[in-house]
Amino acid sequence: MTGMTKKIVLVGTGMVGMSFAYAALNQGVCDELVLCDINKERAVGEAMDLNHGLPFARSNMKIYAGDYSDCKDADIVIIAAGVAQKEGETRLDLLQRNVDVFRSIITPIVKSGFNGIFLVATNPVDIMTRVTYELSRFGSGRVIGSGTTLDSARLRYLLGDYLSVDPKNVHAYVIGEHGDSEFVPFSQAIVATKSIISVIQEDSTSYKMEHLKEIEEQVRTAAYKIISAKRATYYGIGMALTRIVKAILNDENSILTVSTKLNGEYGINDVYIGVPSVIGRNGIKQVIELSLTDEETEKLHNSAKILADSFEGLKCR
Repeated sequence: MTGMTKKIVLVGTGMVGMSFAYAALNQGVCDELVLCDINKERAVGEAMDLNHGLPFARSNMKIYAGDYSDCKDADIVIIAAGVAQKEGETRLDLLQRNVDVFRSIITPIVKSGFNGIFLVATNPVDIMTRVTYELSRFGSGRVIGSGTTLDSARLRYLLGDYLSVDPKNVHAYVIGEHGDSEFVPFSQAIVATKSIISVIQEDSTSYKMEHLKEIEEQVRTAAYKIISAKRATYYGIGMALTRIVKAILNDENSILTVSTKLNGEYGINDVYIGVPSVIGRNGIKQVIELSLTDEETEKLHNSAKILADSFEGLKCR
């Protein structure tokens, strides 16, 4: 952290970036927010629009359009820039098109003297987070992706609805790639302190395992359905980014399923992937290793292999 003032630079003022900015303003998560975009006029307009809402906000946040030189004293740089996902296109299809965009972003940010934390939202987020790590040469704990944070929120919402309980009391994670190979380790899912599997076994008339599998599929395909209906997803990820930022700036030691570089955890190395991680002021403090079943471990390894194979051959220098 750079000092008493909490400063964030947002790169990319599209719908994802501005959904974060709007949520950040309403929740008062920082003191200073800088908007950067290749379309500088748009960044200026977005800053004006947000500033006009300040009289109704809970904080006196300083919001303005800037450039990469403003990253020098920032605590966090959020990257939400990139090519938009098209209907029917997988996140991994976006890969090559977005690598070129990142090459033009990361280098000037690092040259500015930035010494904070990168938070990546651009899809395919696990690979783009690894690209950011390779380009920046920052320590892996200071390069974080949004990972499956939103997917886990979707899961908790759906499980809460299914079980008729507040989703805040549902503790379950989506792990793996933020994409088609993600999965839910139901062996680790609990309601309050009770295993969800136990809940189903004790009331097999009301609840069934096949329903959990249907919920898992709903989570996995949620983005595709939203894109089909409204061309893009942005509110949910904007809120997820805000949650991650709060965990960092407030040194919360919160556990979120962000995209993290594994260094032997789960028997996986050199892959950024969504797993529960402790997040604080300096980024990733610790990866939490869940006690996965053999089947779940195989799914995680498969997801990691997909990401490793997709990264293979990319030119990040």
